[in-house]
This record gives sequence, C-alpha cells and structure tokens, in this order.
Amino acid sequence: MTPDAKQVRRWRRYLAAERAEAAVYRDLASRRGGTDREILLRLADAEDRHAKHWIELLGPLAEPAPRADAGSRMLGFFAKRFGSVFVLALMQRAEGRSPYDEDADATDAMAADERVHGEVVRALATTKRLQLAGGFRAAVFGMNDGLVSNLALVLGVVGTGLPTGAILATGIAGLLAGALSMAAGEYISVSSQRELINSVLPDAETEESLPFLDLKHNELALVYRARGLDEEEADAKATAMIRGLRAHEHAPTGEIPLATRAIPIPVELAGEHDPVGSAWIAALSSFLCFAGGALIPVLPYLFGANGWLAVAIAGGLVGVALLVTGAITGILSGAHPGFRALRQLAIGFGAALVTYLLGLAFGQVVL
Repeated sequence: MTPDAKQVRRWRRYLAAERAEAAVYRDLASRRGGTDREILLRLADAEDRHAKHWIELLGPLAEPAPRADAGSRMLGFFAKRFGSVFVLALMQRAEGRSPYDEDADATDAMAADERVHGEVVRALATTKRLQLAGGFRAAVFGMNDGLVSNLALVLGVVGTGLPTGAILATGIAGLLAGALSMAAGEYISVSSQRELINSVLPDAETEESLPFLDLKHNELALVYRARGLDEEEADAKATAMIRGLRAHEHAPTGEIPLATRAIPIPVELAGEHDPVGSAWIAALSSFLCFAGGALIPVLPYLFGANGWLAVAIAGGLVGVALLVTGAITGILSGAHPGFRALRQLAIGFGAALVTYLLGLAFGQVVL
C-alpha cells in the first residue's frame, strides 16, 4: 500500500533520529576503549539496523537524506565535544521516549531494542554517576542554597527599605559567610560520614590473629552470624576461612581480596565505587557553587542598578539559574528535566517571597 504524506513524514523523522543516534554512539565510542567502546559500537549497529527498516519502507522517498530534529542535533553536538555522563543521560532519556511501542509500522523487535538500549546506557553511565555522587550532591546543594538564600537575603533587606549600598554590602557578606559556612559544613559532614562507615569495617590487626583461633571454639563464626548468616552456614564458612588463612598465613593481610576477607564487609559497603566521595572535593564544590549562585542576586547592585529594576533583574537571573540547575540535575539523575526545573524554581522563589514579606513587615515595625 502506498504510504500517505503523513506516514512518509513520520518515517523520515524516524530515519533521521536513528541515524543521529547511531552517530552519537559512534562519537561516544571514539572517546572510550575496551568493553565500553565495543558496547557503544554495538548500539550504533542496532540503530543502523532500525534505520534500514525505515529505508526499506520509504524506498526512493528516503532521499534526500532527512535532517534530524533540534534535539538530536544537540545530542550530536554534545557527543562530539564532551562524551561525558551528561550525554549518556540524554541518550538514556531519548531511548526511553521511543514511540515504537505505539507505532504499528515499527516491529516488536525494534520496540524491545529501544527499551533495552535505555538499560544498556543506564549501565554505562552508572560508574560515572557513582563517581560524581559525592561532589555532585555538594555542588547542587551549594548552588541552590547560594541562589535561594542570597536572593532571599537581598529581598529581605529590600523589604526593610534600606539604601542600595546597604543591600549590596549585605549581599556580599551573605555570599562570603554562606560559602565558607557551606564548605566547612560539607567537609565536616562528609568526614563524619566517612568515619562512621570506617567504624564498621573489619580491623586489620584482628584479621592477623585469626589463624590462631581454636577450630573447636571458632568464634569467627559469631562474626558471620552477626553479619546475617545462619548458624550452620556461619560455622562452615568460618572453619573453611581459618583453614585457608593458616595455609597462607605468611601473606600480608592487605593483599587479601575484598571478596575473600576473613571478616566479611557489610554488603552495602562492598561495592566497587565510593558514593561518599572526598571531603575536600565536597567542600570545594560547595564553596565554589554557593559563591557562584550567591553572586547572581548581587550582580545588578554591583553594576549600579537599584530599586525595583535591580530586584527584577536579580529575580530574573536567579530564576534562569534555578531552571538550568534543576534541569541538569534531572537529566543526570535520569528524571524529567522539566519537572525538576519547575520544582526548583517554585521552591526557590517561594523561600525568597516569604523572606521579602518578613523583611517588609519588619521594616514597617522598625520604621
């Protein structure tokens, strides 16, 4: 049956998207090696296979080659220049929005491929996401707190009716105090979390004494039971472990692989990657992002604006920054960027409005 114009436009759109996604996967593969490179190239081949399906349906109507939409071209731009977890997150969302489930012209295999591709990309992005987790949390928290708290502070002072010079001084003081406080708080909180986690790790000196335990009264079994094994499993595992340690008792404790340590690591701490991150990285991320966010509401006053014009410019700049940071957070976490952006905007402006109203009331009382 000859396709109508609407079908042709849809098929050509699908063809352009498949070709663009294949190009993105190949660009990402060119910046990676080993297994990741092989997986990305396999994904590109799968997109080529899907593109071939639409070419066969279109026949001569597949030419001239269709132009990809703006979103696909943006993905290609990022892939050529960055090749980071950000691009993988965008690709994960693109694969998850595939229309093939509801399109009778796409095969069931193609629809299934797209769903699985999303999971493959999610897995490829997992390592980088976990590496970013500690510093990313501090950066997002710092940026959002800097934007909201300093805008709220500035608007609160505006509400009291103080002159422009006092507003500017207050904003700069809030920037410096907040950035230093956030950095110190992040360093202390991450260090404390690290110390708490380390407190449940096995003690190296204890492991060195394990080969000398009495097998008839094997108290290592109690450790296994405390970690969750039943009595029979704990006794068997402890006995086997001590015999193994006695056979290799001259090997340094530090060379015992994590998976075969005599005293087991809790399951939630035995992962390959560290989601806590470095205390110094968290502190630096928080300081820089808070300072950057807190500077935005002060910019109009630094350049000589005053009155409601300065308030409007500050509010507009902060609103854009809140939308951008919310959208980026949503993309990197695999969530809907629009919802995250609007949520961040609503919370930030809500806090600023409350502070302005309180400042207005306080100013009326004082004056």
